[in-house]
Amino acid sequence: MSSCLIVRLSLLLSFYTSYALAASHTTKHWPRGASTRFYEFKVQKTYVTKLCNRKEIITINGMFPGPVVYAQEDDRVIVKVTNETPHNATIHWHGVRQRLSCWADGPSYITQCPIQAGQTFTYEFTLSQQKGTLLWHAHVNWLRATVHGAIVVYPKTGVPYPFPHPYEEHVLVLGEYWHKNVLKIEKQVLASGGGPPIADAYLINGHPGPLYNCSSNDVYQIDVVPGKTYLLRIINAALNMEHFFSISNHKMTIVEADGEYMKPFTVDQLMITPGQTTNVLVHADQPIGKYDMAMGPYMSAQNTPFQNITAIAHFQYTGASLTSVGLPAELPSFNDNLAVKSHLDGLRSLNASDLPLEIDNNLFFTIGLNVEKCHSATPNKSCQGPNGGVFAASMNNITFVKPQVALLQAYYDSIQGHFKENFPGVPMKIYDFVNGAPNNFPNDTNSLNDTRVKVLEYGSRVQLILQDTGTVSTENHPIHLHGYSFYVVGSGTGNYNPLTAKLNLVDPPYLNTIGVPVGGWAALRFTADNPGVWFMHCHLEIHTSWGLSMAFLVKNGKGPLETLPHPPSDLPKC
Repeated sequence: MSSCLIVRLSLLLSFYTSYALAASHTTKHWPRGASTRFYEFKVQKTYVTKLCNRKEIITINGMFPGPVVYAQEDDRVIVKVTNETPHNATIHWHGVRQRLSCWADGPSYITQCPIQAGQTFTYEFTLSQQKGTLLWHAHVNWLRATVHGAIVVYPKTGVPYPFPHPYEEHVLVLGEYWHKNVLKIEKQVLASGGGPPIADAYLINGHPGPLYNCSSNDVYQIDVVPGKTYLLRIINAALNMEHFFSISNHKMTIVEADGEYMKPFTVDQLMITPGQTTNVLVHADQPIGKYDMAMGPYMSAQNTPFQNITAIAHFQYTGASLTSVGLPAELPSFNDNLAVKSHLDGLRSLNASDLPLEIDNNLFFTIGLNVEKCHSATPNKSCQGPNGGVFAASMNNITFVKPQVALLQAYYDSIQGHFKENFPGVPMKIYDFVNGAPNNFPNDTNSLNDTRVKVLEYGSRVQLILQDTGTVSTENHPIHLHGYSFYVVGSGTGNYNPLTAKLNLVDPPYLNTIGVPVGGWAALRFTADNPGVWFMHCHLEIHTSWGLSMAFLVKNGKGPLETLPHPPSDLPKC
């Protein structure tokens, strides 16, 4: 089943009655799914033709984007993944909170070693108290450029949406495309010490649209009936770019973000970062015609090249002429930070009943880029960063180094020497993070290369301030936390000041990926009630490659439902 298929709720097979759980995000007992959903993923080489060129890409089951995983709240999901390529592979179930199933989370060398060529690994997890739109993607190297797809989780049987029932639902997966092999691009970029090349195209459900070469007929289209309301499940699976999205002459009402219901919020455009999902209602209330759906760039960093050609899909009314030209959609300018702020400020949770009001751990993490000094014998080839340096990235000025053994395995088996438990809870140096950051690169912008985790006691209530820095350039960073969602209780520009920061402790949005404002901060809250090792990183893949990441180690609790389970028997070995 393709993400390009129209999903009509009336055609869904009936599900078995599910077990009732509390309305909050906290699990009161071991979740039992209403039913079990089985999927088989084969990591395969596939040929596609885009922009006048035919090339080989890596896909799941030969589909690009990959197959949609359909389920219902509290279902058990079992996915058998077989790697039929020569490349290492893993699958991350982005936004799935993996309650007591940390082994199934998927990031390579964090919770598992990669699935090597010819190997099989079966992921098992329960969608405990989760519903809405999520995504899955590869989580090793840059493979997720083409290995990605949607997860659609419907409410329990008999439970309606908290908004008007749509006539139809459609999945829209936003992506990026390169002519060259992305795994080769990754190796070349990291070897050069410089920045990545821009994408050759943006894609909507695998189609670039008519503004690109040889693509006049390579356009995704939604056929709509006048007067009907449609639910669009929008997923940003792009690799290195944040995006704006809009529909010509149509307003969008946001009703869900990152798999959590929101108070309805109507917008003309939205900004969606890699890793984020947004559900919107669109009413077909315009004159019969063809209307463009547009995907364009949001670039907040200074002096950074990017693809500026818009991807186009069509929102076409029944009865419109087949030869009609799509009415163009308006997008904000590529650096419209105010539009991004308005979007984030408008998100309000429909239910924030378990928001931590008292805090046990106050954490403060700086995030940003660094430039390391060149130590290469061939600096012209391998030191192409600013002033002859090498690009890096860090949290609290520590550049994360992936270990040779998965962190979760090393922790579970007490294997020494693969990580340290001393990731700092506050920056090691205090300065004017936004306006006075050291930027005499590479002389004073080096970071510490290490593999460190931050230890959290089970049940501790955490507030985490993420602070953007101007070491190389201030920039909006989409930060994703595995294994948890978090309440975004505040955000703002400049340096975070606890005396003046305004926090929303009534209805903050509950997200798993937050675009930390350019030159600003975001305040997150969550309860550490899921034992395991959980990766947190920038979802711009180049930044993760440079080291903008860390991991939390959440200790076991005292009860049987507060303890990390044994690893599965087929867990891949390093």
